[in-house]
Parts: sequence; structure tokens; C-alpha cells
Amino acid sequence: MLTRIGPFGDMVGYEPGAQGAAHSPEEAALSGSAAGMVTRVLISPLDVLKIRFQLQIERVSSRRPEGKYQGLFQASRCIYSEEGLSAFWKGHVPAQLLSICYGAVQFAAFQCLTEVVHKSTLYDGQTAGVHFVCGGFAACSATVVCQPLDTLRTRFAAQGETKVYRNLRHAVSTMWRSEGVLSFYRGLCPTLVAVFPYAGLQFFFFNVFKKLLPPPPKETGNIGGHLKSLFCGSGAGMISKTITYPFDLFKKRLQVGGFEAARVPFGQVRSYRGLVDCMVQIAREEGFRGFFKGLSPSLVKASLATGLIFFWYEVFLNGMSNLNERRRTNGLTKDGEER
Repeated sequence: MLTRIGPFGDMVGYEPGAQGAAHSPEEAALSGSAAGMVTRVLISPLDVLKIRFQLQIERVSSRRPEGKYQGLFQASRCIYSEEGLSAFWKGHVPAQLLSICYGAVQFAAFQCLTEVVHKSTLYDGQTAGVHFVCGGFAACSATVVCQPLDTLRTRFAAQGETKVYRNLRHAVSTMWRSEGVLSFYRGLCPTLVAVFPYAGLQFFFFNVFKKLLPPPPKETGNIGGHLKSLFCGSGAGMISKTITYPFDLFKKRLQVGGFEAARVPFGQVRSYRGLVDCMVQIAREEGFRGFFKGLSPSLVKASLATGLIFFWYEVFLNGMSNLNERRRTNGLTKDGEER
């Protein structure tokens, strides 16, 4: 039986009432990166579908088909028949690097911020409001660090079989020479605008749902707690994604600026001078529905990704905690020396 760490296995953020030593930022970073890595492998196909929908100028509709992609199943069949199964993992290397880096920075920053708030203010580090603010700032920190990888991931997922970039090294060198260093930060403005409420709401609703739902039966051990985290994370992901979705679409449109040649086989292409111009053009040409293109696969992805990231984060963090506990029980220090 695994040892419980904290009440009901709640291990996201600083735990003032945790049994034993509190988790360190280093443990949070390792668990976050591992959780991001596993989750990315599982949700990559949905991410590719979402990006293809977001970048399509024409209406995404099976009832009134106008563009190349008309719905989830049609788009999946189309990509599979034209590009093969591996197309659903296009851009996986930069995406995987993004997930590992983002997960490490976000959860380490969240652990530090919630601890600082709990120890330096009158607020409880495990309240939903504190999780909203700390989750938002933690995600902004991770976004600034990882934005170049996100841009590379988007461009790989956006290109068809006439590939502009052969591999990650070629993509980096080509963008650096032809577009300059700022090309790696295209779409950063709408990303930061969206990521604070999006991540803040994820941590907020995860906290709320965990407290609203009854604790799992004791006989289920940590498995019940982890499954509860999966369920709560899924609900939190769907709600937060729906509220902040348009900014994710703006970011994707801006990230492929200067990359129009690769988009021609997919339909119409547009160039945007910035965030405001992007919003105005989409509203004028595509209407209000244009702000939510790709929402269906995005909600499925957000539900799975958020649920899985919290699930795997707690699994890996619990595993490290149990390992440390066994070492302490055996009379060993962290360096493996006899006490």
C-alpha cells in the first residue's frame, strides 16, 4: 500500500498540513516534467487536429463544407489518408520538449508561489483564490520560457507533406536567418493575456472540485485519490478552455505569420499585423464563430490533458515521496549515507 502524503492525496501546491516534509520545488519540477511528457504522447493527435482547424480560414462545418477540414472524423480520415499515421505526431519533438519544460517550470513556480503566499501573508496556501493567482503567474513564467518551443510545435503541426522544415535544427536555423529571433516569440502577447486566466482557472476549479467531491474510499488507497484528480482536472480543463479559447486561436494565427507558403495547400491564407488586426480580420471575414474554430477537439484535448497532467503529476510526486520515506525508514539520508 502506498503512503498517503497529505489529506486525501492532495499534493498540488504547498501543503501546510502535509504529513512529513513538504514537497520541494525540485520534486515539483521533476514530477511536472514527467507528467507533461506522458500526457503529450497521449494527446498529440488532438493537438494536431485543433491546430489545423484554428488555422483554416474557411468555415469548419460538415453541414456547409467550405474548407479542407469539416469535422473531427473527416479531418482525421483526411490527414491519415494523405499524410499517414505519423502526421498526428507532427511537431512531436518540439511539442515534447515544450511539455517537459513547461510542466517543470509551471509546477515548480506554483509550489514556490503558494509556499510564499502561505508563509508571508494571511492567506491559506490551499485556498481556491490563492491557487487562481499563483497558477496564473506560474503559467506566465512557463510561457515566457517555453514560447519558442510552442512556436516551433505549431509550425510543424501546420505544414503538410510539402515540408518547409525538414527537422527541428533546420526549422530553428531557417527561422533565425529569414525572420529573426523575434519570430520565435510570435503570438506571445495574446498567449500571456490568455494563459493567466486559463491556468488560473484550471488550478482554481481543480481546487474547488477536489473539495466539493467526497474523498475516495480508504480501501482504494492512492489510486482513488489519483482518479479523483483525473476527474477534477478534466472538468477544470473544459471550463477554463471554453472561457479563454479565442486567445489560443489568435496565438496560433500569429505564430504562422511568415509561413504562408506552407499553408496554401490547406486553403486561404491571411497575414496579420498584430493582435488587434488579427481579431478585426477574423470578426469581419469569419464572424463570431470564427473565434471558436477548433473548439471541439480543443475541449476534448483540454479535458484529457488537464486531467492527465494533474493525475500523472500526483502519481510521480507520490512515487518520489514514497521513495524518500522508504529511505528515511531504512535509516538513509538523501545522499545514501548511514545516519
